Amino acid sequence: MLDAALLIRNESVAASDAATFERVNPITGAVATRAAAASVEDAVHAANVAASAFPVWSGLGPNARRETLNRVADLILTRIDDFAGAMTAETGATRGWGEYNCRLAASIVREAAAMTTQLAGEVIPADKSGSFSMAVRQPCGVVLSLAPWNAPIVLGVRAAAWPLACGNTVILKASELCPRTHGLIGEVFQEAGLPAGALNVVSNAPDDADRIVEALIAHPAVRRVNFTGSTRVGRIIAETCARHLKRCLLELSGKAPLIVLDDADLDEAVDAAVFGAFFHQGQICMSTERIIVDETVAEAFLTRFKARALAIRAGDPSDPACQLGSMITEQAAIRVKGLIDDAVRKGARLVAGGSQHGVFVDPTILADVIPTMRIYYEESFGPVASVIRVADAAEAVSVANDTEYGLAAAVFGRDIARALKVAQAIESGICHINAPTIHDEAQMPFGGIKASGYGRFGGKAGIDEFTELRWITIQTEPQHYPI
Repeated sequence: MLDAALLIRNESVAASDAATFERVNPITGAVATRAAAASVEDAVHAANVAASAFPVWSGLGPNARRETLNRVADLILTRIDDFAGAMTAETGATRGWGEYNCRLAASIVREAAAMTTQLAGEVIPADKSGSFSMAVRQPCGVVLSLAPWNAPIVLGVRAAAWPLACGNTVILKASELCPRTHGLIGEVFQEAGLPAGALNVVSNAPDDADRIVEALIAHPAVRRVNFTGSTRVGRIIAETCARHLKRCLLELSGKAPLIVLDDADLDEAVDAAVFGAFFHQGQICMSTERIIVDETVAEAFLTRFKARALAIRAGDPSDPACQLGSMITEQAAIRVKGLIDDAVRKGARLVAGGSQHGVFVDPTILADVIPTMRIYYEESFGPVASVIRVADAAEAVSVANDTEYGLAAAVFGRDIARALKVAQAIESGICHINAPTIHDEAQMPFGGIKASGYGRFGGKAGIDEFTELRWITIQTEPQHYPI
């Protein structure tokens, strides 16, 4: 069994009332982690500590911050075994997904480190005689970062590294479903030499989440909030931030379409569809949920896609040969099965899969999916691909945009000019041509539109999210006033 303490002022501490909660292994049902259950008072204390550390961390030069963050990246890679083991125990992830999380997280930290010298400003010509005007970017203060369980290292590290690179201090609220994994993030930042209090990790019992988050958002030192998770919870976060006039960055749910045009390389499109729809059991915000295929190539695509899906089975991630692990909970698996059954009852054709065994759901393909089926609009967050036939590219765009979400998308076609035109018409924050819907690079502006959220992580877009833009003037000659 793993243990997860609170990390406050670079010290591992229990909750003030010694309360704990347990996270069970989704496969075995045994207790995976016993974690400290912070009280509201503990959360407020963490915010106070972060506020007291802000002058120290923000006062360091950019190269000092960069060196610390680069050490974090190195340490993440040395602790792959610890991270991957915790992910498997707490979330049912495969070893491969854990290793990928570590590699991308290290890249994110290095990119954030490179941005420490990019908090640039500009001189702006002033109309007022004898006035020198500057626009400068400065760190905001304390940032509350809320990270999810599905890509816990990537998204937890991203939530902390970008604000820290900009000179802010951070409270990382760990997910109740992977408190040890998120606790390890705090440990590597601490080991890298981050000043005491610059990053604090708070875990809480599931029933206390609302009160903890409300208290942290309301804290006067907290000036920014970033949240990655479901649209349902994201709306609550946004409403709470609005009441307290706090700016937030939200990366939320998706219903990613993959369009297969009539001139697509079908083998490449199938490879991308298999990866996009089934990797990590479809539990990625960018997962391919809808495959929109030109009717002239639909049967040929389905034949190839079916063969690939039937060759994959969900299983125990402790087996090195396992390609798909478990769903995060049996309730999540039951929900996915319900979406499949609803579609079949309403006329969808079950091409492959469709079975659920406890926390496991086999890769599933549903053909002839129509809007009356729940899965047409609802995010499944499971290993299910809905195939929808269309007459042409124009209808493909119309179907792709027939969703409240707009995070990731993909288009396959040999005519790149036409594929680009289709990509530009899709309502999403991210779109890839001849590549899967799942793709992330640390330097890219990552985020969605519509109900998939707003704001961007990555590159200079991340600097905008986690700094204040200020106007400062210097008067270079005596001023004259009307009174």
